[in-house]
Amino acid sequence: MIDLSTIDELARRLSGLVPPGLRESREDIQENFKAVLQSGLTKLDLVTREEFEVQRAVLLRTREKLEALEAQVRQLEGQPPTGPVTTSGNASTIAH
Repeated sequence: MIDLSTIDELARRLSGLVPPGLRESREDIQENFKAVLQSGLTKLDLVTREEFEVQRAVLLRTREKLEALEAQVRQLEGQPPTGPVTTSGNASTIAH
């Protein structure tokens, strides 16, 4: 989640854009901006950079494992079957 100091700074900047006739209620407007920003950002379900990097590393490891398994499957598919062989008459068949 975004830290509160960033939200405070953004609320101050927004309240600074308020027309001069409304400056007397500037603190109230700033608090309202802050509340609206916090509420909106909470609804976005954001994660911290640290959480993002952890999940990124997990995804990378998972992708590497998947690629290794895919290569292993391709290799196994290219080899002749190694299951038990039974014979019936003249033809050989693989028992499943």
